[in-house]
Amino acid sequence: MLYGKEHVQRYQETDGAEGHDWNNTTTLLLTTKGRKSGRSYTTPLIYQRHGRDHIVVASKGGDPDHPEWYKNLRAEPEVEVQVKADKFRARARTATDEERPGLWRLMAATWPDYDNYQQKTDRKIPIVVLESITT
Repeated sequence: MLYGKEHVQRYQETDGAEGHDWNNTTTLLLTTKGRKSGRSYTTPLIYQRHGRDHIVVASKGGDPDHPEWYKNLRAEPEVEVQVKADKFRARARTATDEERPGLWRLMAATWPDYDNYQQKTDRKIPIVVLESITT
């Protein structure tokens, strides 16, 4: 099974033919700008579509701290996304309290462990909405 840097590399080399379908779900590649380093970081994340948007969860397996990619996009919300061969810029934002319950149900139906992750931590796991920026 692909994981981490190998997952990113195979996804990029094959335009998602390897890596998009992963462990009975689907993944995209999210590229953020390091808030300290300014370098680009690419992370494979489980996603779902919600209208025109793509939804991801900053779970970090229920860790008490947010994942680095989430901290990065909070500092710089303009990100790059790759879904299969489709690459686009997006603006990332944390789902509002009103949006969250429906989006959480969508994502927990996609990856049921999200419910377990939330039970493991006191932090409210963020749901991130990736809104495509049309040029």
